[in-house]
Amino acid sequence: MVDVCLHDLPVRLLATGGGAVYAPLGPTHMAIEDLGILRPVPNLAIVVPADAVEMARAMEASLAWPGPLYIRFAKGGDAVVTEPLPFAIGRAIRVREGSDALVVTTGTTLQIALAALPLAAARGVQAGILHLPTIKPFDAAAVVAAARAVKRVVTIEEHVRTGGMGSAVAELLAEAGLERMPAFRRLALPDAFPHTYGSQANHLAAAGVTVEGLVAALAGDGP
Repeated sequence: MVDVCLHDLPVRLLATGGGAVYAPLGPTHMAIEDLGILRPVPNLAIVVPADAVEMARAMEASLAWPGPLYIRFAKGGDAVVTEPLPFAIGRAIRVREGSDALVVTTGTTLQIALAALPLAAARGVQAGILHLPTIKPFDAAAVVAAARAVKRVVTIEEHVRTGGMGSAVAELLAEAGLERMPAFRRLALPDAFPHTYGSQANHLAAAGVTVEGLVAALAGDGP
């Protein structure tokens, strides 16, 4: 904060193993609060790529970014789902259109959303996807425009519920002055230190950050 962001220096902070990637090593190795810690830091841009292709585009875009930049890596080997999508730091990406609900994703949760859409459609919910590879600067205009057109918004992220991408969307929509506020739900990890060991998938499943959990949220099941 003091040495880099205060002076708005073009330093790149490359964070490997973001989220629950290192879950098998226990709670001391899980980086599930980083976005909430870093979002309030002035001048710091935050990028969370969905796959290796988006990661490569983020690295290329970083060459021209004038200030500090935090890039959160996943574990690698994830399915490539962003091949045809554009990328620019600070820009949201409209991946799918939907008339009933909107899923807002960041990082690898885009894969969950893409798998959930046909299952949601089978339950009568036509959902769209807005992908946020950049958490800061936040593409507020794109989020508001996409949310205005639907009845329900669900955010999904590999981060604790507090302070992450879902919180950013909630804060924005609360102050957006929408004529009709959509129903809103965050899918995320609990605001607690993990007390169990297991894989990344185990921890996400326990929190409902899964295809099934997203389908249920889109259909309005649960709180």
